[in-house]
Amino acid sequence: MTVLVVYESMYGNTHRIAEAIGRGLTEAGAPAEVRSTAEAQRHPPVAGDVLVVGAPTHGHGLSRENSREQAVRDASRHHLDVDGSATGPGVREWLAALDAEGGRATAFDTRIKGPAMLTGRASQKIARALEEHRYELIAEPESFLVTMGNELVPGEEERAVAWGRDLAAAL
Repeated sequence: MTVLVVYESMYGNTHRIAEAIGRGLTEAGAPAEVRSTAEAQRHPPVAGDVLVVGAPTHGHGLSRENSREQAVRDASRHHLDVDGSATGPGVREWLAALDAEGGRATAFDTRIKGPAMLTGRASQKIARALEEHRYELIAEPESFLVTMGNELVPGEEERAVAWGRDLAAAL
């Protein structure tokens, strides 16, 4: 069994959370491979792989090509670095092309700190897409929070490591 943590990241926060989840899984005895959507497209999951899929929340849900393009344009204006994985496909497109059907999975997102009703949660959309591909969710979708200044809220990386450990226990 391989645990694949697949992520989309624009400014690096979701990437950092994916790495932290991977550390938690590995520390708890479920070695994980962390892959951007572009890497996961080149090396897709196979039967028996467990998927942990995450993305930033854009417009209350998953990004689209135009929202990712806008995020790249906004980066210089807001003095943000664009993550190296930002030019790859988004999670929406990666999931739509996913050939594997069935298995175990869960979802996570990064979103602005605030009520989910106002911010949205990409993880909910990811979880529904995984279920449409006949994946059984091993955990409820999880959100990790960022500030209005686009930095992870203190303690979120540590919380992601702990969530990774919990996921390993669920396996």
